[in-house]
Amino acid sequence: MKSLQIFGKEMVLGALIAILSVFTAFVSLQGSTADSKQNESEILGMQSLNDGNAEYLSANQFIVYDFTMFDGWYTTDDEAKAEYYESSYSDELIAAIEANPEDPFSEDYYNAMYASANELWEESDAAFETASEWDNRGDSLQLVILFTALGLAFSAWASLLKEESNLRPLFGFAAAAMLIVGLVFYLGAPVVG
Repeated sequence: MKSLQIFGKEMVLGALIAILSVFTAFVSLQGSTADSKQNESEILGMQSLNDGNAEYLSANQFIVYDFTMFDGWYTTDDEAKAEYYESSYSDELIAAIEANPEDPFSEDYYNAMYASANELWEESDAAFETASEWDNRGDSLQLVILFTALGLAFSAWASLLKEESNLRPLFGFAAAAMLIVGLVFYLGAPVVG
């Protein structure tokens, strides 16, 4: 118990209260920032997902239109109508016909038509992954706040006890231990980016 007496000294308790208070506030700020970044990334993810869905539906409409125009061209025997149908093809269908006239509606055609939607979905996935990383960081920082708040409680209780009390150095030691545990968890918190 003699070795713990240093944790019962006014200077040590005062230092613990100050350090734990500042560290708790600092980690709280970082936790709040992590929550904000998570929210921002989720909003970007939802926006890209919605835009990707809209692009997908738009591509489907263009594909149906291309099929209609190609079918019209294929079945007509009127040269003027054939020219009209051909002039209505999308750039992707024109490129597909040039690449493979026997199979214009190939996988390459569909990949080209859905390229914009797929790109937006990839952006959405990346944003949701970033949001998840920020969420993990925020959760880890909340755990740090728990330990430092416990440390603050222990140091506050220790400072309220008389100097002769055997609990005073024990509570002071517990406060120091919570500071160390909080630091360890803080250093182990996942970093985003």
